[in-house]
Amino acid sequence: MDLLTDSREEPVGDLEPDVGPSRAARVRVLLAAALGPLVTGYAVVATVLTLVALTAPRTVFSGTGVLLAAGPGWLAAHQVRLGLGVHPLGVLPLLPTLGALVLAARTASGATVRLGCRTPRAALPVFVTITGAHALFGLVIALCAQGSPVTANPMVAFAVPGLLAAAASAVGIARCCGLPDVVAERLDPLALRGVRAGALGLAVLVACGAVVFTVATALSWRTVADMYEPALGSSFGMFLLSVLYLPNAVTATLSFVTGPGFSIGDLNVGMFGYRGGAVPGVPLLGGLPEHHAAWWPALLVLPAATGALAGWSLRKVDADPAQRIRAVAVAGAVVALGCVLLGSLSGGRLGDGPFDPVSVPVGVASIVAFCWIFIPGSFVAFFTGEHEPPSPPEALEDNEAFEDAEEVDVDEAAEAVEELEASEEDEETEEPEAEAGEEPGEDTEFDAEADAELGLEDPAEDVPEAGEVVTGGTETCGDVEAAETDR
Repeated sequence: MDLLTDSREEPVGDLEPDVGPSRAARVRVLLAAALGPLVTGYAVVATVLTLVALTAPRTVFSGTGVLLAAGPGWLAAHQVRLGLGVHPLGVLPLLPTLGALVLAARTASGATVRLGCRTPRAALPVFVTITGAHALFGLVIALCAQGSPVTANPMVAFAVPGLLAAAASAVGIARCCGLPDVVAERLDPLALRGVRAGALGLAVLVACGAVVFTVATALSWRTVADMYEPALGSSFGMFLLSVLYLPNAVTATLSFVTGPGFSIGDLNVGMFGYRGGAVPGVPLLGGLPEHHAAWWPALLVLPAATGALAGWSLRKVDADPAQRIRAVAVAGAVVALGCVLLGSLSGGRLGDGPFDPVSVPVGVASIVAFCWIFIPGSFVAFFTGEHEPPSPPEALEDNEAFEDAEEVDVDEAAEAVEELEASEEDEETEEPEAEAGEEPGEDTEFDAEADAELGLEDPAEDVPEAGEVVTGGTETCGDVEAAETDR
């Protein structure tokens, strides 16, 4: 009962088999984790296509056609490049991709909790199930679409959805198993603070791109409104298309704000350059400029302020300025990596017409984003953080001389103590020898008055000369020998 009531003592995977969920319960949970995101995502795509078909003019609704078309739509939501006949379609909407990632992460988190998994190893079946289900489902859709107007490469359809599902499920499982705390304990605290600051900087840059895009669209509202057709179905389709590709447009605007810009076919929009070209008639692109403006470089204040904010957030991570700059470098690397991912997913091929390709210069954008975080951030973190109080040169020399003097005095004192102890030991060892070889009458003083009181005489008076002592001693020895002979 103690194990059942307090499961926090040790992981469920280490308990007895009868304490955890039964085999049937585990199978049901894993099956729901495998099919839940697939069915939900497919149903959402089919619903959207149904709304478009019902509202579009001069179309005949077909349930079977909608269900068949939902398969390539599901692949597009998972960033699988499609083929429209012989024309490639690689510019895929990011909003459905974000929704699919969130769905997979929540499914993995819920399955981990229901199974009582407390360690990543115990949650490995959940990870494998969700990843394998997405990969197999993408492969099945690609194989079934062979010969249809919309096709996909089976290998790409197998790998990309599986990879996205693996990343999302790993995030969901890690949160439930406490893996972030374990990683945080083993990771360098300074690097961890840099990663957090980098995530903050990336979020701020994305927000800056969203604000600039919103303002540009609002200022060009008449152009945007003219792109909508009077028919409800056409307007709804254009609005839906704009919403699905909204994260792509924000990413392109982010690249423009940081400097490199973006391109759509012949159109190239950059902070310091502009080349005109044809633009698709989508309301999402109604805010695109028609020519270069001299005030555009003023927008560079936004990424510079973002870098300063990252440096400000890292001003107290360490008292050493070099360590603070190292944390800012980590933050810049995180922002650069985020720009690479967003830029890679936002662009791609768009048929073979005048709008092909849609691209963001990923390499240049990542390097520029790193510099925008590192340079202002290092400056702010260096000058606003703690510094050791500098000491003047003269005072420093005095301090060094004082320290050296103290060291010398201590050493001399220690040597003096050792010499004193050694001399005392020598005196103690030499004193008995002196007493043994000492002749009577030398270095011996008596208190005459004390002897007189005790009735003693001065032994020095009775001490004979050296020759007499020797003679007396000999005679005494002779008397003793004669006495022994008589006996």
